[in-house]
Amino acid sequence: MSNNSNPNYFRLGIFVLAAIGALLTIVLIFGSGQLFKKSFMVETYIKQSVTGLDAGAAVRFRGVKIGQVTSIGLSGNIYENEVPMPERREYVVVRMQIFGDKVQLSHLKTYLKDNLRARVKSMGITGVNYMELDFYPSADQYASLAYSWEPEYSVIPSMPNQADEIISGIQKLIGALNSFDVDGTQKKFDTLLGNLNKLMAGDGKDNAGLISSVGDLNILLERIAKVTDKDQLNILMRELVATMVSLRQTVTSVQGDTTATLENLRQASEQLNEFARVASQSPSTLIWGDPPARITPPMNGVQK
Repeated sequence: MSNNSNPNYFRLGIFVLAAIGALLTIVLIFGSGQLFKKSFMVETYIKQSVTGLDAGAAVRFRGVKIGQVTSIGLSGNIYENEVPMPERREYVVVRMQIFGDKVQLSHLKTYLKDNLRARVKSMGITGVNYMELDFYPSADQYASLAYSWEPEYSVIPSMPNQADEIISGIQKLIGALNSFDVDGTQKKFDTLLGNLNKLMAGDGKDNAGLISSVGDLNILLERIAKVTDKDQLNILMRELVATMVSLRQTVTSVQGDTTATLENLRQASEQLNEFARVASQSPSTLIWGDPPARITPPMNGVQK
């Protein structure tokens, strides 16, 4: 019996080897040869929920697939085992395998200076999430999550999930609406309407109101229109021109008289100055007229 069973074992061995070879061929074909591609690992820390993101999800750089998520865990189990529970940060640690033929690790480190961030995104309405790497100009508004451990792989800072931001904004809006004083605002609005009514129609006492004032203004404008229609305004303008001409003539006459008066005053001032000069030099002339003859003293006692 042993001799007859040997060919069966041989055939069974060949079948097992052929099955293993076929399995390896299928893995290589459908895996696109990624098992033999050069790759590297990176990780990111997220503070929000990552519901819908599972291991094996795609990692995309500006929409182009460059890797896949390998594991998702909590920093408390991975890095903070020796940290007391109240002091743990409990971030979500997402580790990603990046294929080296797409992007190199040195490229990602350079991109970090240009605000490269990782963010969980949803693929349409299917609810399937994936990791998106992209440049975000607003990344400076979000501080990177702080950590005290030594990362096992290079860290790419994360951005908050867009869905979480929308939900957070809606919650803030609802909170603001809940704290909004509707009754107080209604009272202020009613008071404003009452004041506007008084402004328009008046209070029936001293305040005539804007409507009554506009009516009075219309009556005044009608009266002015009637005056202009009867040519009284033209007569008034002619009388005003005649008055201006008369006033100009009067000013001219007064200006001429003033000039003559100033000339007389100038001459009188000159004569007064001459009188003062003569009085200071020869006071006797003011009484006797011409000055007396000059007396010559005698020479040697003899008068000539």
